[in-house]
Amino acid sequence: MRGGYGASSLSMKRDPLNLNQKGSEFPLVLGRDVSGVVMECGLDVKYFKEGDEVWAAIPPWKQGSLAEFVCLSANEVSLKPKSLSHSAAAALPYVAATAWSALVNTCGLTLENSAEKRILILGGSGGVGTFAIQMLKAWGGHVTVTCSKDAERLVRGLGADHVVDYSAGPVELALGTLEKFDVILDNVGGDTESWAMGLLKPWSGAKYVTLVTPFLQNTDLLGVADGMMQTGITVASKALKHLCKGVHYRWGFFIPNGAALDDISEMVDAGKIRAVVEAEFPFSQVPQAFQKVEEGHARGKTVVQVIGGGGDHAEC
Repeated sequence: MRGGYGASSLSMKRDPLNLNQKGSEFPLVLGRDVSGVVMECGLDVKYFKEGDEVWAAIPPWKQGSLAEFVCLSANEVSLKPKSLSHSAAAALPYVAATAWSALVNTCGLTLENSAEKRILILGGSGGVGTFAIQMLKAWGGHVTVTCSKDAERLVRGLGADHVVDYSAGPVELALGTLEKFDVILDNVGGDTESWAMGLLKPWSGAKYVTLVTPFLQNTDLLGVADGMMQTGITVASKALKHLCKGVHYRWGFFIPNGAALDDISEMVDAGKIRAVVEAEFPFSQVPQAFQKVEEGHARGKTVVQVIGGGGDHAEC
């Protein structure tokens, strides 16, 4: 987003009638996660009150969390887990909402039907992967993860049943020797879908969902209308192609979901999910925090502390 990614779609969402002057979204505040204290509520807000400790994942078309104050809709907010500090809580909402959207909304996994399901997470040591491992294990699923050798201890500590080191050789060959999967969550993208679809159980409702999609790139390059048309053609053709082979192909997207964060908060307080924080920076070092994130190969999340002494915290 700092480099302009998604600008066409997000600008249309902010100003669908194109009434505002071009560039009016600047200065753009980044940061998608927030954990902090409610300062004021609108007249129709009934569930929250001033002084409540809350967390949320902020929609990308809204101003972000790297600021002292954040304005959100009530349905995007949830009461923070009591067992977490603000700093730890800020590491969860965005990845939790993204994983929930992909695995629950798109793949249909729930507490009731996940037991005995075989799930493969491609790229399991980042923010979404480390959260997804814990949620799926709490629901009784069998989780296989791909990551580098130096992240194996982390993902096994979160509950992964089987770990494949992608740096040890062609990962598709190693995965091909295993029993086939019911669900694949792809955090890597690239050419993975060319071989990952063959790892699913055919004609059993098995689903592949990728979080690396060309939607925003298409709208940036082609404009909103043509980009959305190109996106629709791409996903429809791929879904139909793989459906003929007995497996389901899907795209996953982050969706703000305060209700999902309510359920996740309960899981956190029950000790089933913990925050995985790789690094923490003060607000004065936001540029260094972005440099850290842009290096890739994350082992959890990077947190920015906006206000010291127990106040608001934000993640980037």
